[in-house]
Amino acid sequence: MISAITMTYAEEAIGIVRAAAAVNLPVVISFTVETDGRLPSGRPLADAVTHVDQSTGAAPAYYMVNCAHPTHFASVIEPGARWAQRVGSIRANASRLSRAELDAATELDRGDVDELARLYRQLSVDLPLRVIGGCCGTDHHHIAAIADALHPLTSH
Repeated sequence: MISAITMTYAEEAIGIVRAAAAVNLPVVISFTVETDGRLPSGRPLADAVTHVDQSTGAAPAYYMVNCAHPTHFASVIEPGARWAQRVGSIRANASRLSRAELDAATELDRGDVDELARLYRQLSVDLPLRVIGGCCGTDHHHIAAIADALHPLTSH
């Protein structure tokens, strides 16, 4: 079994990876980012992935980005960069709002289902996505649209 853990700091991710490795447990590290593509710690996503890989011998099976809208991190993806090729999963928010704005919201923001699906498709060009899903504000409509965007011949 692979455990996926959401992290906000590279250092805590390193600790989790080392603990998982000590008991021979495969692990996926999932980072969340702010609207500028940086972790809440302020570290750029690329630096976080690179730092964890360098500190653990690239022990994570792969990395994820979750609990952020694709527009929050798409601009920091470097096509072909080694670190970007380690990002194998996205579980994005439906809303473009920041996490702080979502926390303060009194109503669910479902975002734009079709836009979210298009953004997943665009990200799939530069990232080797293996696992997709949704986070805050997503539902089965979002997932179906994302699946259709990634695999146009899939029927539901």
